[in-house]
Amino acid sequence: MTFLEIAKKIGNGLSGIPLNWSGKESIIEMKNANSRHWKQTEWIGWYFQFFCEQNLADIMEIPGPKYGNSGFDGFLEIPWDFKAHAINTSSHNIIVNDSEATAKAIEKYGAVGLILALGEVIYNDKNRTFQKWHEKIKGGPSKYSIEREKRGAWSRLRKFSLDLKQISFIHISDNTLIKCGSFQEGFRNSDGSPRRKKIMINLEKIDKELAYFLEF
Repeated sequence: MTFLEIAKKIGNGLSGIPLNWSGKESIIEMKNANSRHWKQTEWIGWYFQFFCEQNLADIMEIPGPKYGNSGFDGFLEIPWDFKAHAINTSSHNIIVNDSEATAKAIEKYGAVGLILALGEVIYNDKNRTFQKWHEKIKGGPSKYSIEREKRGAWSRLRKFSLDLKQISFIHISDNTLIKCGSFQEGFRNSDGSPRRKKIMINLEKIDKELAYFLEF
């Protein structure tokens, strides 16, 4: 199959995706399904991954191939990743996958694919009602949040809901990587070990890579 044919087949499997994602409802849905990611702060990406895993298992292999400690979310002819991004933001950068894993997958399969859910988000109110609700059902703030508060570090307002506008199917090859930046290069983990460099795609710099999309 061509990339376009694969994308259309996957797109058919996503036809029932809800267009309005409530943070509370999405998190409860993941929690009730025993998803290990329901406690995550950046819930929109994890919810999209959760939905794909629930609805694409008959179409593609889930999860996809793994390279070292880094793996892809699914596999159909080529490896695929599932991501979500807010379009009403100043940032057009998408952090995709481990650079080395991506390069190895492209070397073996010729390309990798990115399925990207794009939508307008509403953020938590100034009283952080949604954040407090989430922390309560998690059993209290995380160790990371407690340490952040001790340092006096600023906490970003969390996304409260998402209005889905488009699902894009992006073809990533060696030519794409030439236009890509990197994320975490030179960064280190809390134990001092280096973080693995990740691919970062600027949505304003891709053109031919956007091979197919569903618009809502």
